[in-house]
Amino acid sequence: MLKKICSVTLAALLLQAAAAPALAKSAAEKESKRVEMVRAKLDKLGTGKDARVMLELRDKARLEGYISEAGPESFVVVNKAGIATKVAYPQVFKAKGNNLSTGGKIAIGVGIGAGVTLLIVLLIAASDD
Repeated sequence: MLKKICSVTLAALLLQAAAAPALAKSAAEKESKRVEMVRAKLDKLGTGKDARVMLELRDKARLEGYISEAGPESFVVVNKAGIATKVAYPQVFKAKGNNLSTGGKIAIGVGIGAGVTLLIVLLIAASDD
C-alpha cells in the first residue's frame, strides 16, 4: 500500500513539473523589455532644455545633455556645446535623468513662499517689541 501511495505521489509531482510553463526568457525578450523600460523612462522626462539626461551607452561612451526630440526608434541628445547626437534606444545601457515635475515645482514655490511669509511675520513681531 505504501509503494502505491508513493508511486502515485511521484507521478503527480512529475506531471506537475512537466506542465509548469518555462520561466526562462530568451535574450531577445530580455532586450526588448530593457529597451521598453529605457523608452518609458525617457518619455517620462519629456523633451526640451529641462529634460536633462546622463546616458551610458553599450560601447561605454557617455553622453550628457538634454533631449531635444524623441521618436519611436531613437532620440536626440544635445550636449552643452550644442552638438546633437542621435541615439537608438537599444544602444542605451544606463540612463539617468532629472526633470522636476509640475508638482515638484509647485512644492518648491510653496515652500519658498511659506519661508518668506514666516520671515516677514517674525520681523514684524520683533519690531513691535
